[in-house]
Amino acid sequence: MKRKWWIALIAVVVVIVIVAVTGAVRSRQAAALEGLQTVRAATGELTALVGATGIVRANQTAVLTFQTTGIVEAVAVEQGERVLENETLATLELASLPAQVVLAQADLVAAQRALDDLLRSDLVRTQAQLALAQAQDALDLAEYRWRNQQQGYRANGDTIDGARADLVLAESEVDRAQDTYGPVSGAGEDDPTRALALSQLVSARQRRDAAARRLNWFLGRPNAIDQAILDANVALAEAQVADAERAWERVRDGPPSEDIRAGEARVAAAQASVNLAHIAAPFAGTITSAAIMPGDQVAPGTVAFGLADLSRLFVDVDVSEVDINRVQPGQPVTLTIDASPGQTYLGTVVDVALVGTSVQGVVNFPVTVELTDADRQVLPGMTAAVNIVVEQMQDVLLVPNRAVRVRDGERVVYVLRGGRLEPAVVVLGASSDLYSQVVDGELQVGDEIVLNPPTIFEAGGPSSFMGR
Repeated sequence: MKRKWWIALIAVVVVIVIVAVTGAVRSRQAAALEGLQTVRAATGELTALVGATGIVRANQTAVLTFQTTGIVEAVAVEQGERVLENETLATLELASLPAQVVLAQADLVAAQRALDDLLRSDLVRTQAQLALAQAQDALDLAEYRWRNQQQGYRANGDTIDGARADLVLAESEVDRAQDTYGPVSGAGEDDPTRALALSQLVSARQRRDAAARRLNWFLGRPNAIDQAILDANVALAEAQVADAERAWERVRDGPPSEDIRAGEARVAAAQASVNLAHIAAPFAGTITSAAIMPGDQVAPGTVAFGLADLSRLFVDVDVSEVDINRVQPGQPVTLTIDASPGQTYLGTVVDVALVGTSVQGVVNFPVTVELTDADRQVLPGMTAAVNIVVEQMQDVLLVPNRAVRVRDGERVVYVLRGGRLEPAVVVLGASSDLYSQVVDGELQVGDEIVLNPPTIFEAGGPSSFMGR
């Protein structure tokens, strides 16, 4: 009996302990449930963002320096002033400039005058046309002479017959003169009759020889040397015509382009030397710094002004290779500037690099964003936080990021079902700063999601949300 009593006593104690422990656990669970923050699972709009940080820069910047020595004569602008392209910002005293810069003024005038003459005068064209005509005339003459020197082309039949007749008459005259001279040939040298007869004989022989040469020339052909000279004269004339034709083609429709380019180059070279005497704005913009005053002595490389085109502002950011394929030109952007807390600016992606850069094993791609509503408070050099809107979705099941936990390698959220806290597996898609898209899993629309589940309900122990 005593033993049975002890067994009954132990059983009663065990029951009391179980009841006490169960009550304590339920009490702790009830206390934990009382502090839970919950939200109903619902569908809605999700804006997926890619964030990055960069520095604001101007559309174009330049540091303007002097390229020669001299003394500053005048400074035409101040810091903050807007200037136009090619507007003169500062000039140097003429007397302080090197000689080659001063002489460049005369070179510029001469080069510009020569170019103007080339563009507006018909002299070159007329000269080329005349040279071509003269070359063609010279060729015609050379060909005529060549042709008339060939056998059978030196004279026509009538001319040859006439030459033969002249030769016959000349020979007859020689015979008569010989007959006259024969009887008196033995007279003394000072005999006037003999002298007259000899003179007539010599003249008759000369006329006969000339007639014979003339007939032989009409019937003959040029020798090798004469033919070579004729051929060379024709070839030379043809080459001169070809040169004249090329020259005419170059100027027929106006001055040749290469001559114009050469003239323009001479003008540009002289203008560049003249421009050393002053500094002009290479583009329209705002003077960001002015470092010179009248009377300053300057040298090549002396900084005079800073210039920036503030008409467009950009932010260059680096985007991780994980996100770069979601970023495209034209996507909207929101920006916040550290110097303007609480102010949000809008922008657009204008360029996405095709090649990434690796720094310590991390690959990023440069992306350029243009601000579309920048005000005067946004200045180059300021730090900007950029959020690129890469995707906008409607009517998707959303879950707060703070409610997501990792349990046994799976993402889960805890939901209240029938007064009990239960895990629901979720497969996440796109995400924003606050919400993620649920593309699959056990979560249903209307489920009561617990934002701060207590550790005692997480079978996997304490865990945290890990972003996609």
